[in-house]
Amino acid sequence: MKIFKHFLTVTRHRREVRKLCFKAGLIRQGLTHDLSKFSRAEFLPGAKYYQGYRSPQAREREVLGYSAAWLHHKGRNKHHFEYWTDFADGRKVYVQMPARYFAEMVCDRIAASKIYLKDKYTEASPLEYFESRTDMNSMHPVTCENLRYYLTLLKEEGEDKMFAELKKYVKDSKKKEKSNK
Repeated sequence: MKIFKHFLTVTRHRREVRKLCFKAGLIRQGLTHDLSKFSRAEFLPGAKYYQGYRSPQAREREVLGYSAAWLHHKGRNKHHFEYWTDFADGRKVYVQMPARYFAEMVCDRIAASKIYLKDKYTEASPLEYFESRTDMNSMHPVTCENLRYYLTLLKEEGEDKMFAELKKYVKDSKKKEKSNK
């Protein structure tokens, strides 16, 4: 039964992210978001540690002291700020996320809040999660500042306003990339 419930949760999450990515103008990313969750390395632990109200990776960490599924996931999905961490000369280097992956991360966080909180979700929920559970010192300062900005905009102005600005941010970034080539 846990396998089926986990499958439904992942599928609902992907559907919600897809809908939000489309609002941000990210068609391809909306269609391909989190496909690695169906891999053996992520799906089996996800089903084993499924609880329904939070990520199974949190439970896997409690049991094992780490999450192998998370290590697999973050290494393959550029919409996680942890993907953008490198090491140079014995120190961690946090790379600013490209706009399209940053926007997908915003969509992912909103969708996760909606899926796990269900009817308790408010437009303040993703910001509350960010402020209480995100290690802000483990991401590039501009990425962190941008994430706080868009999640605050969601809380204060709503989805329509926030996605209009996020879509413009992605579009402007694409123009800038083209002009730099």
